[in-house]
Amino acid sequence: MVKLNKIYTRTGDAGTTGLVDGSRLPKYAPRMQAVGDVDEANSAIGLAVLAMGDAPETAWLTTIQNDLFDLGADLATPVPEGADEPWVLRIIASQVERLERQIDAMNESLAPLDSFILPGGSPAAAAVHLARAVTRRAERSATAAAAEVTLNPQALAYLNRLSDLLFVLARRLNGNGARDVKWVPGASR
Repeated sequence: MVKLNKIYTRTGDAGTTGLVDGSRLPKYAPRMQAVGDVDEANSAIGLAVLAMGDAPETAWLTTIQNDLFDLGADLATPVPEGADEPWVLRIIASQVERLERQIDAMNESLAPLDSFILPGGSPAAAAVHLARAVTRRAERSATAAAAEVTLNPQALAYLNRLSDLLFVLARRLNGNGARDVKWVPGASR
C-alpha cells in the first residue's frame, strides 16, 4: 500500500516531475500530459458516480477509477527494452476485456442509434458524457505520447474501450436511449 507522509516535495519546483523509475521529465512532456488527462478523466468519472446516485453501474465506475490509477502508473513507468519487469504495474488484456463485456451487456437493451446524440438527457447521463469526452482527450494524449515513447498497448486499448463504455452507459442512463437528445443537423440555421 502507498503511504504518503508529506504532500509537497519541492522536487517539481523547477518544472520537472518524476517517473516511477526515478527519471525526470518536463511537466509539459507528452507522457505527463497523458498522465494528467487520465487523472482528469478519473475526476470526471467521480463526479458522474455522484450524479448517478445508487445506480447499479456505479460499482463498475469505482472499479474503473481504480483501474485509471493503475493506468496512470503504467503511463508513468517507462517500458524497458526486452522483457517487462514483473513488479511493474501494467494494464492487462483482462481489464480491457472486462470493459468489452460490460459494453456488450449494456448495448443489448439499447434502442439502435438513428442519429448522433448530444450530451445530455438526464443529469447523470450528462455527467457520464462529460467523463467520456475527457476520456477521449486522455486517449488522444496517450496516443500522442506513444508516438514519442513506447507505451503499453493495453493502456491505449483500455482508454479506447472506456470512452465507448461511457457512451453506452450514458445512453443506458437515458432510459436505454429513449431520452437521448438527438442531433438535428442544421436545426438552428
